[in-house]
Amino acid sequence: MIGKVLTWRLLAWLLLFFAGFQVAPTAVRAQVWTKIDENQLIESKWRYTYTMHLETNTIIHQAEDTYRHFLYFRYDSTYEQFLNGSLTDGRWRLEGNTLHYPFRFVKKFTVTTLTDFALDLEFQQPNSRGTYVYHFIRVESGEAPFLRRENELPEIVIATKGKKLEPGLPKFSKPKKKPDRRKRKAFISVELVGGGFYGGIDPVLRDHISIKNDGRLIKEFKSLNEGLIVTKKNIPREELEQFAEWLMAQKFFEFERQYDCKTATCEKRKYVKPLPMPLRLSVTYGNAHKI
Repeated sequence: MIGKVLTWRLLAWLLLFFAGFQVAPTAVRAQVWTKIDENQLIESKWRYTYTMHLETNTIIHQAEDTYRHFLYFRYDSTYEQFLNGSLTDGRWRLEGNTLHYPFRFVKKFTVTTLTDFALDLEFQQPNSRGTYVYHFIRVESGEAPFLRRENELPEIVIATKGKKLEPGLPKFSKPKKKPDRRKRKAFISVELVGGGFYGGIDPVLRDHISIKNDGRLIKEFKSLNEGLIVTKKNIPREELEQFAEWLMAQKFFEFERQYDCKTATCEKRKYVKPLPMPLRLSVTYGNAHKI
């Protein structure tokens, strides 16, 4: 119930992009994941954002300002972990889609998502029901609380295009900088999780839509009988920016963090089958972020 006008317009906008979708030739079935490239994990830093219960698409924990959890997967198969002021380390290993990395009472996780922007670690707690996912977003070194080790080479960004150096002695005069006339585009990210109902002949286990900064839209739909089906589409950057500006005009970032039932009838309906599932919407536009 994120405001009647915004909710229906947003859902209509998202559904509009799926109107002409075609499912990929090979649909991904339950518990079958694309092989993870270990190189994507090496020397990567991540910040924890939330934990989701897959069976109900419910966010059961969310990182607040007082909860800071960062991960750093080093090239030498060691990891560093920062959790609320405490720094620990250990060893990590990737076997197929299984990440051996001990955290709390879990010794290994299934990597279900690994992109340039997001990392999802799926697991089952001992003596608990259901499946859970730790969701991380990728961060730069300046955003992570890890110190550089002694005698460690600095991080270097290598430009693949540029003027070739002439043979001879190096010149130490600084070249004149040309003004960068390209306008830096604001970072945009949209995630829509849950909604709908749980029950019926083929209960829905996951319903997740994400729109990345590059316009890549991914819809993951998983049901008990049909398994996981992934659908993808590219959105033009111009349309993505128009949508973000429309959200700003609707004052989305000024909304409350949570909307719930306000009547006894609505509260009672939560526990009647088919069970209504919570809907979580997360939007980042430049420096503005709202869940």
